[in-house]
Amino acid sequence: TPGSSPRNLLDMDTFSKSDPVVVLFVQVSGSSEWKEFGRTEVIDNTLNPDFVRKFVLDYYFEEKQNLRFDVPPGSHSAFFGAQDFLGQAFVALGEVIGSQRGRLERPLMGVPGKRCGTILLLAEELSNCRDIITMQLCANKLDKKDFFGKSDPFLVFYRSNEDGTFTICHKTEVVKNTLNPVWQPFTIPVRALCNGDYDRTVKIDVYDWDRDGSHDFIGEFATSYRELSRAQSQFTVYEVLNPRKKCKKKKYVNSGTVTLLSFSVESEFTFVDYIRGGTQLNFTVAIDFTASNGECAWCLWGSPSPWRWPWGGCDGHCTAGLPSQPTSLHYASPYQLSAYALALKAVGEIIQDYDSDKLFPAYGFGAKVPPDGKISHQFPLNNNVENPSCAGIEGVLESYLQSLRTVQLYGPTNFAPVINQVAGTAAQVTDGSQYHVLLIITDGVISDMLQTKEAIVTASSLPMSIIIVGVGPAEFEAMEELDGDEVRLSSRGRYAERDIVQFVPFRDYVDDSGNQVLSMARLAKDVLAEIPEQLLSYMKTRDIKPRQADP
Repeated sequence: TPGSSPRNLLDMDTFSKSDPVVVLFVQVSGSSEWKEFGRTEVIDNTLNPDFVRKFVLDYYFEEKQNLRFDVPPGSHSAFFGAQDFLGQAFVALGEVIGSQRGRLERPLMGVPGKRCGTILLLAEELSNCRDIITMQLCANKLDKKDFFGKSDPFLVFYRSNEDGTFTICHKTEVVKNTLNPVWQPFTIPVRALCNGDYDRTVKIDVYDWDRDGSHDFIGEFATSYRELSRAQSQFTVYEVLNPRKKCKKKKYVNSGTVTLLSFSVESEFTFVDYIRGGTQLNFTVAIDFTASNGECAWCLWGSPSPWRWPWGGCDGHCTAGLPSQPTSLHYASPYQLSAYALALKAVGEIIQDYDSDKLFPAYGFGAKVPPDGKISHQFPLNNNVENPSCAGIEGVLESYLQSLRTVQLYGPTNFAPVINQVAGTAAQVTDGSQYHVLLIITDGVISDMLQTKEAIVTASSLPMSIIIVGVGPAEFEAMEELDGDEVRLSSRGRYAERDIVQFVPFRDYVDDSGNQVLSMARLAKDVLAEIPEQLLSYMKTRDIKPRQADP
């Protein structure tokens, strides 16, 4: 977890000092591309900032992990010009970790003809401690620092390092114009406060906030996690001492007191904790069998077609939509699976490892099904209404290919029936032992948007997630809306309780080099990336803790 502390930065502001922020970029493995990893907070009006926010990186001994630290003048704008740039430094993560005491100082470069100062990087391995502390403090009779009013106090917490130095780990909010502040409760990971060492010193400074950034030091006191934890049964009062005042004034007692009002600890559980505790992931597949999966020349050219339905695509009378034709998205050549089959294998082969019985319900929608040719938006691929489950991903693939030979691609494209089907199953067991993942593979031409939004909003309170893979060349604006990453999904005035939908377009993963294995691995990684957090968000909102794993 590298921390950063620039020193002696360029002063780019006319009437005050710079307002720096550090932006970390990580070089993409095997390429010259840099991706932004994160940013520190902005610290106003200083050339020697100490940042609280740290960057938590996975460290791999066998890889060269190149890092770039940019120091723009602040984040008041998303963009900054070259004239405002304060400098940058390049370093490999291994260099920081391998340096003495995990501390590496590098000069900032990038502004011709000027010394840009330096950046001090500190790396420390995080402990496995996942406990989260919630505490609240107040103060009494602090020193008055402001000429026209009382002080504006805030606290700064420092964790002691193994070499005897201190690193900022938390700042409270400022409480204006009082000598007896009560700060809001706040949470902090135990590893951030003391790196899991319960007896490690925690130093707390008390400051009076000033608008120009030259905050006045009121005093300090020291404690430890172990000492703080005793406040669970009793109030703990600390004397705030100012060493300089103590030396100057014989009758000096203190600069006020700080009282720990409350202190509690909760464990922060991970996805692995729930899986080890027995939570099962139940995987359900739904595949789009509508005729829009293959367009005839009339449809492709946008001409009036005698076979075009109002919801888009052909009505099945033309041959372009037939799975046996190369124009169909369901077409599988003798040498390669269809996009549908590839997406199904990529996601299913990973998620099946978390399902003990390896039985997966699989449905199709938007087709005319035998024997009477009725349109169905929820037909079992194995043709077994009583038991739609298939044995393993290979069983799902086999049933999918068999359905292509027996049903007629038709329409419209309705998502709501199959979402409601899985939601009904998820609603039967809500104790955290079962979590459902629905994979919808579609060409993206959705017909029942209002009903689908209603179904997803309802499902967001249940133990389930929805993955949508869009195949083909269509525009996927509707899918992006369902994803809800930018704007929380809502329906008839109700908002989704959680974000449970992840959408990706299949075409983004078609590798020009023809490396199908690598392409599908990337697809699976991206569509499954949000599942752990979505599962955790459900467990947390329901206060469900992992079951203890069997010895």
